[in-house]
Amino acid sequence: MSQAFIYDAIRTPRTRAKPNGGLAKLTPQELLNQLYHSLQERNRLDPALIGEVVLGCVTQSVEQAANIACTSVLYSGWPESIGGMTVNRYCSSSIDAINIGALKINSGQEQAMVCGGVEMMSRVPMLSDQARVFTDPAFALQCKILLMGSGADLVASLEGITREQADAIALQSQQRALTAQQEGRFTSIVPIKDPGTDTLIDQDECIRDSTTEESLARMKPAFSELGESGIDDYLLSQYPTLERIEHIHTAGNSPAMADAASVVLLGDEALGEALNIRPRAFIRAAATATADPLQVLTGCQAATEKLLQQQQLKVPDIDLFEIHEAFAATVLKYCRDLALPQDKLNVNGGVIALGHPMGATGAIMLGCLLDEMERQDLQLGVVAASGAAGSGSALLIERY
Repeated sequence: MSQAFIYDAIRTPRTRAKPNGGLAKLTPQELLNQLYHSLQERNRLDPALIGEVVLGCVTQSVEQAANIACTSVLYSGWPESIGGMTVNRYCSSSIDAINIGALKINSGQEQAMVCGGVEMMSRVPMLSDQARVFTDPAFALQCKILLMGSGADLVASLEGITREQADAIALQSQQRALTAQQEGRFTSIVPIKDPGTDTLIDQDECIRDSTTEESLARMKPAFSELGESGIDDYLLSQYPTLERIEHIHTAGNSPAMADAASVVLLGDEALGEALNIRPRAFIRAAATATADPLQVLTGCQAATEKLLQQQQLKVPDIDLFEIHEAFAATVLKYCRDLALPQDKLNVNGGVIALGHPMGATGAIMLGCLLDEMERQDLQLGVVAASGAAGSGSALLIERY
C-alpha cells in the first residue's frame, strides 16, 4: 500500500467577493490555470504524471458548473489524459477532495493527484444555484437544513455564548491575520496576474485592520429577521429547554465571503524520486462526520473528535489546529469541548478575518497549516472544516 505524500500546497490570495475585488475579473478557469502552471513550474512537474484533478466547489452553477475540475484542466492545456472530478460537501469540500486524492494514491490507483478547490463568490454568488432546500422553507425544515447563520445563533444560545465573547474571537482573528500578513507568514500564496492590467494580486484582501472591540460592538445582528420569519419558533420547538434564540452573530464575527482557489500536489514516494523533490508532509489519517444538522456547523468538531479517537491521540499530542471559523460561536464551542488552548488554534487568523471562499477553504487552510508548522518546526497538525447540515471533515498531517 502506497503512502500519500504532500509535495506542495499553493493558493491564490483571498480577495473580496465584490465586483471590485482583486480577482473578480478572472473566471474560475483562468484563476485555476495560473495555479496549475505555478504548481508545474515550482516542482518541475510533468503534467502527464498526473492521474486526476479533484476540486471542491460548492455553488456549481454558471461558470462553476459542468465539472469545473475537468473543464479547468482542459482550459489549461494540460494533457487530455488527466481526469477531473468536482465534489461538494459544502464548506469542507476541498478537504474531501484531498482525501479522495490520498485514497487513490494509497490504493495504488494513481501516482500523482492535484486536489484542492475553487469558489469565485463575486461571479457565482452563494445560493445562486437556487437549490430547493434553500428556497423552499417547508422542504428545508423537512430535511432539517437551515441557513448557516441560524445554526450559529442556535449554537450560541445552547452554549450560553455572549455577543462579547463572539466579538472577542473575531477581533483575535483579525489581529492574528494582520500580524501574519505583515510578517510574511502566508508563504503558500502564489501571485495572480490580472489579465487586463498585468498587475499582480499577491495579498489577502479581506483583513480589516481597523477592527476594534468598539467597531464590532456597533454592528447589528445579521440573522434576527431570519429568526423572526419562523425559524426561531421552529428551533424552540425542537429544543424545549431553550427560552429564546440569542442573535449574536454579525457581519463582524461571521466568515467573510471571498474569491480564491487552492491546489495541493499529492503523490507516492516514486513521484518525489521522479521529480527530485522532497515531500513536505504526508496525510496520516482522515475522518468525516455528521453532527446535529440543526446546529448546522458543528461537524468540524465531530470530525476532529472522530479523527483523534481513531488515531488514539489527544489534543496535547497535536502541535497546531487549523479550524474553519464557521461563525464565532462554533469556534468557542470547539475550544471548550476539546479543551483546546488558544495558542494552538488558528495562530495566523481564520476565515472571519481572511475570507471564506467555500469550496477552496479547506485546501487553503491545509497550506496555511503547513506554512506555520514549517516556520515553527512542528510535527503534527489537524485541519478541519464544517459544512452545512452538520457535515464536517478533518485531516491529520505529519511533516515528513
